[in-house]
Amino acid sequence: MKLTKNKILITGGATGIGLGLAERFISENNTVIICGRREAALKEAAEKLPSVITKVCDLTVEADRIELYNWIAEHHSDLNVLVNNAGIQNWMQLKDNDFYEKAEAEISTNILAPLHLTKLFCQLNSLNTIINVTSGLAFVPLSTVPVYCGTKAFMRSFTLSLRHSLKDSNIEVIEMIPPALNTDLGGKGLHDAYPSVSEFVTSVFEQLKDGKTELTFGTSTDRAAANNETIAAYFKLMNP
Repeated sequence: MKLTKNKILITGGATGIGLGLAERFISENNTVIICGRREAALKEAAEKLPSVITKVCDLTVEADRIELYNWIAEHHSDLNVLVNNAGIQNWMQLKDNDFYEKAEAEISTNILAPLHLTKLFCQLNSLNTIINVTSGLAFVPLSTVPVYCGTKAFMRSFTLSLRHSLKDSNIEVIEMIPPALNTDLGGKGLHDAYPSVSEFVTSVFEQLKDGKTELTFGTSTDRAAANNETIAAYFKLMNP
């Protein structure tokens, strides 16, 4: 992937990893569009990054995803990079009364939305790069976020298949595999002790410069390369 002079859409780009990626891509002389369902968060991101283009969009709604694509096709038809970053994480147990509702929201956001957007945006003749943000939890689940882990394992598998199916096209497929980072994913304060988004972004950009298509950081590096014995050891460590 070339790192400059792209036009990039980052879903969930107003906070966390998405905002960190937007800031770095802008600093590398790219045009960046971010979308999200919270207008206030998008406005706050635009105050920090004056050149960013924002679009309110609830990715759990099929009609909103279609409207987003049509808006891009009409106003930004030269868009060449799609970053499927938006995701939600719920700490929950099967016995919770709202378990199914939370699971349904995670599946809609973390699986259905990126699948649909990938299908839609591959219609753009300009598209040459898809970046799917998965997780180290795709390899070793954390039992307190069981559905989130399942959605990321799905996206890991889908990304491998997508890369293979598009190998003869002009579209490069990249997987970004973060570990836990200091974001509000799952709730405020839950990840305060973990590495910063800026550290992660710096690392993955160095890997992009080296032409890598699987981008890891910290403990996600070990998990992505793990064998069954190592995975079992990580599971025991993460789920005492």
